[in-house]
Amino acid sequence: MKNIDKNVIYLGWVSFFTDMASSMITTLLPIFVVNVLKEGVDKLGIIIAVTAFVSYAFRIVFGYLSDRFGIVKPFVVGGYFISALSKPLLAYSNSFASVAVLRGAERMGKAIRSASKDSLISSFVKNKAHGKTFGFHKMMDIAGEMSGAIVIFVSFIFFSQSEFVIREIFKLALIPGLIATFIIFFFVKDAPKKTIIKDRVANRKDFKLFPILFIYFGFVFFVMSEQFLILRAKDMRFGLDIIPLLVISFTAIQTISSYFGGVISDKIGIFKTLFISFCFGIFAIFIMKYNIWISFIFLGLFTVFSLNALRANISKNATSKGFVYGVFYGGVAISSSLGALSIGFIWKIYGFDNTLVFSEVGMLIMLSLLFFAKNWQKT
Repeated sequence: MKNIDKNVIYLGWVSFFTDMASSMITTLLPIFVVNVLKEGVDKLGIIIAVTAFVSYAFRIVFGYLSDRFGIVKPFVVGGYFISALSKPLLAYSNSFASVAVLRGAERMGKAIRSASKDSLISSFVKNKAHGKTFGFHKMMDIAGEMSGAIVIFVSFIFFSQSEFVIREIFKLALIPGLIATFIIFFFVKDAPKKTIIKDRVANRKDFKLFPILFIYFGFVFFVMSEQFLILRAKDMRFGLDIIPLLVISFTAIQTISSYFGGVISDKIGIFKTLFISFCFGIFAIFIMKYNIWISFIFLGLFTVFSLNALRANISKNATSKGFVYGVFYGGVAISSSLGALSIGFIWKIYGFDNTLVFSEVGMLIMLSLLFFAKNWQKT
């Protein structure tokens, strides 16, 4: 693609295969935990919280280390390798605790690589096309997720929808994970030395980026993840063979819209793009009571528009990119973890309708804060 560096294209394929493997796990995880292991939705909330916290909180640490010591590609390679090896071990889990531990280990690999990976992508941005570059990468990322869901759908067509098949799919996730590690190790260059900050990590000028990040963290706390949407689909009596199709719709819309969303972010700026994405998220949760298909589609639009805009904004304006990316992902860790715990327990104790009200009111508050935040940062 025009204005996309070949290293970013290689990194796109790395994310494609990694997220194919991840989707082979996460698409079936709610069903595996609740229906196979016979654990409650509150236990699923705990697993989501643990994995989100590990995945994002430790990105602050490794983002700091990346900037402080100039470690970029080694963190990226090591993180992908850890994730590739840990995913298939879920096939041998027999309790929600073991699932939580293994998912935490897999997410630690993501924590190690994520801030450094975004710094690496940022170092290869051409002609200041930050939104377009991150939009392309996210497009490849989500296309991989869609491929993983397709693998599951095809497997269920030709084989049974049994516990045995689910566990075998988990084992097969090793293959795309190792392919991704091979590509990053042999084909992607390390960050140019001029982009590495060694003497000073935290820069006071970067603090102006934080207000909008904290508003996003609040929104992430209240929005329900696709894992809860999958449970809602199950409550609406969708068959196990239909669940992968819902995930395919979720990932397909992200694949189609990601690159376009990045281009839009470059043109209209961070606040307008984020405002639009918040509206997508609010509608996605509202409509899940009536039409789960539309809910998945709009949650996908919220995901790519918001993430691409924020990642591009950091790439464009941050001085200590690894550090700020680490703070960004760390904040998502805390907010999404606490949100998953809250939503899981509210759903279990007070039911779905009250959970929906909790989520919608919270997101509307965050949308209102974003509206008044335009004077906090000029982009």
